[in-house]
Amino acid sequence: MEEERRDLSEATEGEEEESFEELLKASLVDSSELEPGSKIEAKVLKITPEWVFLDLGRKSEGYLATHEILDDEGEPTVGEGDTLEAYFLPTRENEQLFTLRIGGAGTAPAYLEQAWQSGIPVEGLVEKEIKGGFEVRLAGQVRAFCPYSQMGLQRAAQPGMYDGQRLSFRITEFSEKGRNIVLSNRAVLEEELRKQKESLKASLHEGMLVKGRVTSIRNFGAFVNIGAIEGLLPVSEIGWGRVEDIREHLSEGQEVEVAVLKLDWEQERFSFSLRQTLPDPWDDVELKYPQGSVHTGKAVRFKNFGAFITLEPGVDGLVHISKLGKGKRINHPREVLVEGQDVEVKVESVDAQNRKLSLSLAVTGEASPEEGKESGDYRRYLSEGPGSSGSMGTLGELLQAKKDKKGGGKKRK
Repeated sequence: MEEERRDLSEATEGEEEESFEELLKASLVDSSELEPGSKIEAKVLKITPEWVFLDLGRKSEGYLATHEILDDEGEPTVGEGDTLEAYFLPTRENEQLFTLRIGGAGTAPAYLEQAWQSGIPVEGLVEKEIKGGFEVRLAGQVRAFCPYSQMGLQRAAQPGMYDGQRLSFRITEFSEKGRNIVLSNRAVLEEELRKQKESLKASLHEGMLVKGRVTSIRNFGAFVNIGAIEGLLPVSEIGWGRVEDIREHLSEGQEVEVAVLKLDWEQERFSFSLRQTLPDPWDDVELKYPQGSVHTGKAVRFKNFGAFITLEPGVDGLVHISKLGKGKRINHPREVLVEGQDVEVKVESVDAQNRKLSLSLAVTGEASPEEGKESGDYRRYLSEGPGSSGSMGTLGELLQAKKDKKGGGKKRK
């Protein structure tokens, strides 16, 4: 250790040397400011096979065991110059020892009580599932217990899924000189999740494209997890066309890219859109469906003033009721068409800005006597905003229309 510290000192020494007295004074000040369990942010100065030396932001260094930064393949997860968070352990021989978590066979059992008092995470090996929870081994030999409710953020989906795993825990109870230790894995995960949420809150904004995973599917939409938060992908935002069965478009576990629709951090309600990541079919509708062109569409829904025909997902046009009867007066589109029927139509006019197409049957007879006499519902459809399918009006409007119709009938009689 001393040789490594001397090598590090020589490597980082500047042109201006400081006196031994100044260095010692700085080191003593640093030690007095840190309490066991204190959490610090430090820069990695040097990594050796045994120790990681840390720059504490002053004139002294700390160190932690190198094995703490290694991944499953034995590779370091940080490099020299990177920053990490660590916990201060009781000083040993005037050294400032830190840890990312307490655990492993080389950890002194005495540190477990210190971890409990200071809230330092501990690493444990889940040995087996027992009554009420899991048996966990700490520091290679100390037996501890983690209740079911404190393992993971959700209840284990399958028995034995945690067996043999090394996980991080917080000690929630330490008694009988370490013979009774209770752990919580959930507390560690919730803290990590909270940090991730804070990071997302600072960087995420509405309209932003993010990658996520579908976690569950409901009749009204799908839930998508983007890391620290989960939000709803409404059925209306899955595609530009009408979605009858969500499972035909999405599956649980599927990776998707979505646009952020709404962020409500106070209520923790978030919504996304898959549709906004797809090309808008109305962008080139004037080129694909010019006036006078003939196309085959599908009758999808009916109103008293006409039938809506889908030409492609997200692009619907209206055939007015006066153009459905082939010269005969009809009272409702259902007298001529059925939902789902393929219909050959001709484009009468295009209003791309308001997302409206006016259609007629490609082969028709004489126009009905009612052609040109627009109903109130039809006029409302023409005047409503982009994408409207037309409303039936208020109850008062319907009653007035019925009254006018009766009055008109008597006059004709």
